Amino acid sequence: MYLQKLSLINFKNYGQTEISFSPKINCFIGQNGAGKTNLLDAIYYLSMCKSYLNPIDSQNVKYDEEFFVIQGDYLLKDKHENIYCGLKKNKKKQFKRNKKEYQKLSDHIGLLPVVMISPLDNSLILEGSDERRKFMDSVISQYNKEYLDNLIRYNRALVQRNKLLKDFYQTRTFEADSIDIWDEQLIVLGEKIHSERVKFVEELIPVFQDYYSRISGNNEKVQLVYDSQLYEGEFRNILKNAIEKDRIVQHTTVGIHKDDLILTLEKYPIKKAGSQGQQKTYLVSLKMAQFNFIKQISGLKPILLLDDVFDKFDRNRVRQIIELVAENHFGQIFITDTSQDRLETMLKEINIPHSLFTIESEGSIKINKAD
Repeated sequence: MYLQKLSLINFKNYGQTEISFSPKINCFIGQNGAGKTNLLDAIYYLSMCKSYLNPIDSQNVKYDEEFFVIQGDYLLKDKHENIYCGLKKNKKKQFKRNKKEYQKLSDHIGLLPVVMISPLDNSLILEGSDERRKFMDSVISQYNKEYLDNLIRYNRALVQRNKLLKDFYQTRTFEADSIDIWDEQLIVLGEKIHSERVKFVEELIPVFQDYYSRISGNNEKVQLVYDSQLYEGEFRNILKNAIEKDRIVQHTTVGIHKDDLILTLEKYPIKKAGSQGQQKTYLVSLKMAQFNFIKQISGLKPILLLDDVFDKFDRNRVRQIIELVAENHFGQIFITDTSQDRLETMLKEINIPHSLFTIESEGSIKINKAD
């Protein structure tokens, strides 16, 4: 699978742009703010039906314009696929596959697997547990449509249960039967989601540790631990035991929506124990493991998007990453960097064919090299 051509109209800082790509490595070079990352985000959008950088769709429309269009021509399993995404302000987003519109965006997720590695991934380490749950959910949803459906239904039931708890508090009433209706949904769906997360983390850990070891030179030991209240007993009993607290705080305090991934370096939290370089190595290794996991499950090599990954890395770690992504088990790769010399030197040293694009001001693109 690879993206042959990308067309943009009024997407972020791009007025009208069309680019053809190499099936292997494509490099975008330019200063900060030129629009390199926006190209990666457009590619991500076509796979995941949303921006990696800004969840508010209307804010991805070019300033002073009323709509945007993203189109991609792909070669997928020896067949040509055209994916269209269009958004008009204050209108519903449209997604089409070969001119046929999707009724549900979730039906598209997983068709074109993608992995993005970005400076924003720091939130996995620095922010709360919701960021790490989103990471697990985004990976599993790309290969398991039932999981995505269960997750959507779980979150809807959770909203209704929380609304009921708030209503009971305000009216000073309580109806156990009404709570039980939503509890049953949370239990059935939550146990299925928990089971998939357990399998995912168990299979991810050894691959993640191997990538970290290769990039770091085998200098440190890292761990991933899946933390869930459902390890403490049956979900039904956990909900029952928490009901009095839930009534007081007016929301559901237990369940898989409280799950977390514990990220450690030498058995200490990476957030506190890791340097900037170690934290970035941790995140790159985690995303490489995500790539490997999706590839094994789906049978497709995801498109790999590397956004400014070499900042704060020493030369050896940069070289290790470049050598890793050059291996045959990776497919199409997009890389952004501010330094053309740094990137080209590394690619030439290990003799990797690549296409190079210079991103200039106001979204103009110059093709420097096309292999």
